[in-house]
Amino acid sequence: MKEKELERLNKLKQIEQDFHNKGVKYICGIDEAGRGPLAGPVVVASVIMPENSMIEGVNDSKKVSEKKREILYEKIIEDAISYSVAIISEKEIDQINILNATKKGLTTSISELKVKPDLILVDALNKIDTLGIPYKSIIKGDALVYSISAASIIAKVTRDRIMRQMDEIYPQYGFAGHKGYGTAKHISAIKEYGLCDIHRRSFTKNFV
Repeated sequence: MKEKELERLNKLKQIEQDFHNKGVKYICGIDEAGRGPLAGPVVVASVIMPENSMIEGVNDSKKVSEKKREILYEKIIEDAISYSVAIISEKEIDQINILNATKKGLTTSISELKVKPDLILVDALNKIDTLGIPYKSIIKGDALVYSISAASIIAKVTRDRIMRQMDEIYPQYGFAGHKGYGTAKHISAIKEYGLCDIHRRSFTKNFV
């Protein structure tokens, strides 16, 4: 590993390292993918990485190419002490709103971890049910904390795979490309074909 990358990873692990140094053993990073799209689910990932984990290239998923994310995903789940993913459907997002859907996904993903964390680090969410486990909300956590970066990659890859499958069912919308986000191409397809089953009704009122 190049010195510059090692330096970057050490910086990314600093917040967790401070907690480990205070005797906190299992730290769980949590992040979500898909809060903003017009279609598809929101996906929340929780992951506990070993204290000595140093996977080259781990970063905020938005800073990593799709191809690289797929490779990192495999390395992260192989290295993880425990991880889990919760998928909250577009139907439920319409019923309870996207913030509540994200919070529900967070609680579900924590409950499905095989190892109970001692501390949860989450990207920018507050007033959440962490099942009694202490948590710290960190603004831009996906770019500042190693395990949240890892969770962001798990969530993003999981959701992208779902949207590529949806592209095969609804090819006219181009989901494989924009993953359900409100691109000009996507909005024009909605105007031409109307909504499909996986569109979020509460997000698409302006286009129909």
